[in-house]
Amino acid sequence: MPFLSLVCDFSTVELLPPTLDATAEQPPLFDGTTRLYTAYTCPFAQRVWITRNYKGLQEEIKLVPLNLLNKPAWYKENVYPTSKVPALEHNGKVMGESLDLIKYVDSNFEGPSLYPNDPDKKKFFEELLSYVDTFVGTVFSSFKGEPGKEMLLLIYIDDALKKIDGPFLLGEFSLADIAYIPFVERFQIYLSEVFKYDITAGRPKLAAWIEDLNKIEAYKQTKKFDPKEMVGMYKKIFSVPY
Repeated sequence: MPFLSLVCDFSTVELLPPTLDATAEQPPLFDGTTRLYTAYTCPFAQRVWITRNYKGLQEEIKLVPLNLLNKPAWYKENVYPTSKVPALEHNGKVMGESLDLIKYVDSNFEGPSLYPNDPDKKKFFEELLSYVDTFVGTVFSSFKGEPGKEMLLLIYIDDALKKIDGPFLLGEFSLADIAYIPFVERFQIYLSEVFKYDITAGRPKLAAWIEDLNKIEAYKQTKKFDPKEMVGMYKKIFSVPY
């Protein structure tokens, strides 16, 4: 059976709404429309965006993209007090935290399930999610040029991909892949641009994982940032001189 048969992607191509800045009017709140407050450049928000797309929920969950550098005041005042993205407006409430939201969207909306049924895969999924915050923190540490950090991440992902047969972390495409790929994507670009380091060199499983993910429309549609702008932004954030 070819690996691609493990992917049941319900996503459709959509015309993306424009980003809202401080001058934008607030959309109606709690009018029965489900909204995903997001940012096209945010890896945390990208997780929920991928999940929405894969389940074919482009009509059910409307995107409200925000300019994180010039955010509308109404977002913090009226919508989500932490002012972070992503946030999901659904059934008269607004909730946040990307890992919670990908689980929520998967379990509360129609579309192909992204959660494993197999008990062993469920256990491994929880192990992967328990490590993901450490993984993300280490990604950003590597952006500062701290030596050896990148090797820990590459060893972890490469080993994880060897535990279950198939092209993805749990064999088939799942929330586990969605939790990790936005950060691996940025990690790959940043290390290539800044340190001239190819994270896939000598790691065929990792290379194949990234290649197979890039064939999934639900993910491809969320890759909306300019790589050079992203590198420049992170260099400024982490005060990297090179």
